[in-house]
Amino acid sequence: MREEGKITVFLLDDHEVVRRGVHELLSVEDDIEVVGEAGTAADALVRIPATRPDVAVLDVRLPDGSGVEVCREIRSLDDGIKCLMLTSFADDEALFDAIMAGASGYVLKAIRGNELLQAVRDVAAGKSLLDPVATARVLERLRDGNSPKGDDRLANLTEQERKILDLIGEGLTNRAIGERLHLAEKTIKNYVSSLLSKLGMERRSQAAAYVARMQAERR
Repeated sequence: MREEGKITVFLLDDHEVVRRGVHELLSVEDDIEVVGEAGTAADALVRIPATRPDVAVLDVRLPDGSGVEVCREIRSLDDGIKCLMLTSFADDEALFDAIMAGASGYVLKAIRGNELLQAVRDVAAGKSLLDPVATARVLERLRDGNSPKGDDRLANLTEQERKILDLIGEGLTNRAIGERLHLAEKTIKNYVSSLLSKLGMERRSQAAAYVARMQAERR
């Protein structure tokens, strides 16, 4: 039975020692309660929706996938769950993917214990912990990439697909896009698959980067 007023946290990390250390760090705090743990993406995708934590602390690199994908899936199911990405590597690509997946924060495992506690509290309170310098660097790198100016692939998209592409660029989940356009989440998934295919892309983050470049060119 969870206690009223506590920040509930779920931990996902494939290293048991890391998980145990973070668990102990969080558990001694009066205002934080760890409600679940997982060592794989598959396990997390079952347990997180069942426990409905305030904050999910997710390792980016997992043996069966990525914490970023877990974040995207969880946020599409329940955008009330905040995600804090925890990683050993400062990786621009993973940072960008985390931003587009709807993560509230991205911190390195080298973080001090008291800083991690503060990060969990800030994310639970609805604050974003994404480092503005790192975020700006990622967006700058994307703007310097291949320019979509005059790209005739856009002409292949329907009006509805163009709208959905713009909303992907805003970082909205399929569920949030569905609510905005008054369509079922499954319908949005079909639209997203179609527009990615027409643009010759495999990942949602590529579409988001494409939108970011177009917006940069309009400025």
